Amino acid sequence: MTTVLEPTVRFDTKIAIVLRDDLLPWQELNVTAFLVSGIATREDGLVGDPYEDGDGQQYLPMMRQPMLVFTADAAVLRSAHAAALRRGMPMSIYTRDLFATGHDEANRAAVRAVGTDELDLVGIAVHGPRNAVDKTVKGARLHA
Repeated sequence: MTTVLEPTVRFDTKIAIVLRDDLLPWQELNVTAFLVSGIATREDGLVGDPYEDGDGQQYLPMMRQPMLVFTADAAVLRSAHAAALRRGMPMSIYTRDLFATGHDEANRAAVRAVGTDELDLVGIAVHGPRNAVDKTVKGARLHA
């Protein structure tokens, strides 16, 4: 098997996912997957080209740039949410209520039923210029 190593690419933008630090492992994975799906639909060019293995089998494309996953307590998560709103950054959210819903329409209804300041956030994902993302998620720590 041949591995092709390319020079490191530095992206002008960054994707950060911030998860509540009290989630169960299955919840962390579920929330991350949903949040990234929202970011992926936001802007052309975030998703790369399809993959193909050495035998010609094709696979779906994935995000083109790295994503960093952070954890934070409720206060830091709320602060990151507020900062992203102030900066007008593209953001996907996941609230605790969504663990009890069974489909997309119910998810949207659960979010719509709660005011911005009362959302029980368990995760957010943001995309934007590197410095703005760093400032937005300040106080969160890299997921271990």
